[in-house]
Amino acid sequence: MAKDTPPRWDRRMQQRLARGEAAALGELYDRFASLVHNTAHRVLEDQGAADLVTREVFGYVWENPDAYDPREEGSLRAWIARLARRQAVYRLRQSGTRALAEHGGGSAEEWEQKVRRAAVAARADYIVTAMPAPLRKALELAYFQRRDYRQTAADLGVTEDEARRRLRLGLQLLSTAHTRPVEGSPPGYGGYGGSPL
Repeated sequence: MAKDTPPRWDRRMQQRLARGEAAALGELYDRFASLVHNTAHRVLEDQGAADLVTREVFGYVWENPDAYDPREEGSLRAWIARLARRQAVYRLRQSGTRALAEHGGGSAEEWEQKVRRAAVAARADYIVTAMPAPLRKALELAYFQRRDYRQTAADLGVTEDEARRRLRLGLQLLSTAHTRPVEGSPPGYGGYGGSPL
């Protein structure tokens, strides 16, 4: 996973894309393709669909570099991750609507709950991978390896107070995955069948 990029890199990359530099798109793809694909796969649980979302996201970025506004979107990485989540959720809704129409399996409410769970899970994954390494490591020790805060402190070589602080802050960040609304379908991008990019 790529490290957070400095704002200067983001601005230069946006300028290069706006000039139509194919090498810039290649560099952006190399840096963020796994983020986009993993996010899409987490939501859609389908390799082919995740590949399609990855192509759509990078196609959109290539054709619309001015859509990125660092004041509103944060880092370029965060913007691309949001595009990936939004497009994956759109594709999941689209496939659910199609399945309901063709087979009548389940209700629209059940499908919407599935969409919401997938979107929250993808957002939580992104939050964990984007948080600073000391917070992420503390959460991994506490929750995946079942260590208490004392054991976490010992494993990290920090005080117990510092371990508690890291765990608390990491959990606060992670809790935002549930508090933000699921990204719906903002005005479509016509080049991709009206998708919400």
